Amino acid sequence: MKVVTANRLQDGAVVYLAPDNSWSERFSGAALITDAEAQDVLSVISGRVREIADAYLIDADVSGPVGRETLRETIRSAGPTIRPDLGKQSERA
Repeated sequence: MKVVTANRLQDGAVVYLAPDNSWSERFSGAALITDAEAQDVLSVISGRVREIADAYLIDADVSGPVGRETLRETIRSAGPTIRPDLGKQSERA
């Protein structure tokens, strides 16, 4: 399974393609896409250049990113690793 992720142009936030083709800031709102349809979905979404930048596919399952991209995507979605008082990880404190 795959998920489309990108950065929102308005504020640079990490976003995930939701099942209704909107953008979710939370991985839990992401649409899981089969490997067979992933490239087609990415091609269509990459054309939304007024909304997002740098869209790409990541391997994922219902729990989150999987495989070799897990650490990178976890850091990317949470915020800076040297300042736990900034980014989304600060909301958990």
